[in-house]
Order: sequence, then structure tokens, then C-alpha cells
Amino acid sequence: MAEDRFKVRVAVLAIIQMDNKVLLQKRINTGYMDGFYDLGAAGHLESGESLKMAMQREIKEELGVIVKLENINFVSIVHKKDVESGLEYMYVYFKVKNFTDKPSIMEPNKNAALQWFDLNDLPANLISDRQTVLNNPTNDSFYDEFGWNL
Repeated sequence: MAEDRFKVRVAVLAIIQMDNKVLLQKRINTGYMDGFYDLGAAGHLESGESLKMAMQREIKEELGVIVKLENINFVSIVHKKDVESGLEYMYVYFKVKNFTDKPSIMEPNKNAALQWFDLNDLPANLISDRQTVLNNPTNDSFYDEFGWNL
């Protein structure tokens, strides 16, 4: 009989930059970090899709922007354990380039604001692991862990 393996939740997150600015959304009614800023698009991996396909889908669903798969590039991965719920996630971050449509709020029930922020002046209420990943490309770090109390 096959051993039942641990299954971790996987989410993809888009770093959408223009010049020295990054697109952030303000979370509402999601049950997770409501009132905090998050990256421009984020969501769960679904069965039957690759990580890049999931990122492409989430960008279209949340921002109304169509991005080609070749314009979605891996940046970082974060293994996070939520200290309150105990849930574990693998967050996979991608940098998105060469999009032509203007990002818009497509899910107003989950997104209270969509705003460009200077990378050197990010909001204080940005989700902490997102802040760390935005700093990673300059620090040559592609992996982080949060919530493990090591």
C-alpha cells in the first residue's frame, strides 16, 4: 500500500514592476492579512496547471492583464508556517515583464486598492515575507523560511 505523503499548499505571487515601482494590492475580505498590502496578484495553484500557468491565470483573474508564459520568471520561494493557524505554504514568487494592458481591480470584494509604490518607500503594512522577497534579488537569496522558530 502506498504511503500517504504530506501535502503542502502552494500559492503563486506576482512581482509586477515598472521603473523603480512595484504594484501592490490592499487585501480585504480574504480572511488572511486583511488591511495589509500584498503583491499585485496572488493565488493558489490548481490541479492540472504548472506554477507559471497558475500565475498567468491569477494575473488575468485579479488584474485583467494577459501575460505570456515566457514573460513570467521565477524569483524566489518561501516556505512559511503560519504561527496562528499552523498552516504551511510554499509561496512561489515570479517577476512579470512585458505586459501591455493597464492593471485594474477585477475582484473588488477582495482588493480595496491597487497602487504603485516606490521600491525604496514601501508601505509599513506590507506582508512581511513579501517585503523580504522584494529585497532578495539584490541580496542573491532565492529561498526563505518564516514561522518555523528555528
